[in-house]
Amino acid sequence: MTVRVLVDHRAGEPKLVRHPEKQHRPDNPIQRKPSWIRVKAPNHPVYHETHALMRANGLVTVCEEAACPNIGECWSQRHATMMIMGETCTRACSFCNVATGQPDAQDASEPARVADAVAKLGLRHVVITSVDRDDLADGGAAHFAAVIRAVRAAAPGTTIEVLTPDFLRKPGAIEVVVQARPDVFNHNLETVPRLYPTIRPGARYFQSLRLLDTVKQLDPTIFTKSGLMVGLGEAKPEIMQVMDDLRVADVDFLTLGQYLQPTVKHAAVAEFVTPEAFEDYARVARGKGFLLVSATPLTRSSYHADADFAALRAARQARLAGVAA
Repeated sequence: MTVRVLVDHRAGEPKLVRHPEKQHRPDNPIQRKPSWIRVKAPNHPVYHETHALMRANGLVTVCEEAACPNIGECWSQRHATMMIMGETCTRACSFCNVATGQPDAQDASEPARVADAVAKLGLRHVVITSVDRDDLADGGAAHFAAVIRAVRAAAPGTTIEVLTPDFLRKPGAIEVVVQARPDVFNHNLETVPRLYPTIRPGARYFQSLRLLDTVKQLDPTIFTKSGLMVGLGEAKPEIMQVMDDLRVADVDFLTLGQYLQPTVKHAAVAEFVTPEAFEDYARVARGKGFLLVSATPLTRSSYHADADFAALRAARQARLAGVAA
């Protein structure tokens, strides 16, 4: 792993820079959060048990790496999103708090360790995500498949959701993950096309959209899911267009949440979107035909994922029953 090191002359100790590629950027002061998105510091005993289990199994979680505001609530309910293939990403998105650099080699023991943690936590539903691994020929697709198979063997009653990278320029990668048959295939568009060059510069909007469409074409029984952040300077009509694009790709589940700025070197918050505006987005999205919509300031891709999966499955059954009738 390659990480730039700076020296803190006041303390005389080396200080690791999590985002070396952002250090040249001017500071964007972090704004005070409105009351509707403030959360309590985690202190529940089960939170600490979950933390200890993650460390004992040598696992990385996106809950920690992405500085998720819901970590206290989720870990107190033994819900954690596993982040496989290391903690260092090959991309440098301006919204993301995951460290950037050259990742370590893949760990062949990781699928078994993830499966062991899932079984010990007694999860009904698990979300497995990863850093972007542009350094790998398949983008990590085979590793995703190996983790899915390991979890199926160790916890056969657990449903599995994957939140994958875009597999840009990785032919055949999507097919490898689909063949492992996760219950939910999630890939986030993150923002509107206009903002990709500044917010998600290493990605391509239509590649992400094509991925979701391809999954559905390969296996229509797999639920597909995607998420957007708001508050980055997008316009409401742009969000509506993304919703339409996702429906053309037959995406089942849409999540929308407020972007929160991790550090002064990250993209600034352009707006704190009100709960009422989120309710309006949810109403419009349901009208466009998504099976399920989660749109609140604190919504994140894997927030309440287990309950949402149950609701998603029930919504499909209800729609199929309606068609049959």
